[in-house]
Amino acid sequence: MDGGFPHPGEGARIGPNAILQLVAVLDDQLGGAARDGVMQAAGQVVPPPDAGMWPEAACRAVHLTVYRDLPDKADALMTRAGTATADYILAHRIPGPAKALIRALPAPLGARLLTAAITRHAWTFAGSGRFAVTAHRPVTIEIADNPLSPGLGRPCHWHAAVFTRLYRALVWPAARVEATEDRRISRFVIRPR
Repeated sequence: MDGGFPHPGEGARIGPNAILQLVAVLDDQLGGAARDGVMQAAGQVVPPPDAGMWPEAACRAVHLTVYRDLPDKADALMTRAGTATADYILAHRIPGPAKALIRALPAPLGARLLTAAITRHAWTFAGSGRFAVTAHRPVTIEIADNPLSPGLGRPCHWHAAVFTRLYRALVWPAARVEATEDRRISRFVIRPR
């Protein structure tokens, strides 16, 4: 499923919401038995709700299992899980004054501030992937060797949903993210509408 490329970050860690929010979506959309089936097929256990940084390989295994075993539902499930992750970030990780400042700024400046904050915290959601902002108009984010990418040229719906929700909540209410995958680089182009 990953296009056959190796992942050097076997010991890398990633924020637990990459797996916790997906587990919650699987429970909600498919039920506990289906969730257990995915986790078993991935060879993983459900992390505790208070889990700290989680092994990247475990998160990757669950994401890839969803894409492999639920191909007709995977994109929608990953989009829901990414949106839920962004909602968690908005509620628990971005202080109220920072959210107010980003919203109060003219949109181009708010986008730059949000993009800078995302860049500072990229290690929590990109794991061993190499994160870069390659443009600001439109905002373009790239993650080389993205550990959560489904591979085979398919875009990473989880990251796209995280970015969509954050930019819509804080900068552009109609923001849209164009996600592509090419040569082991996940690219996300974020436009105001």
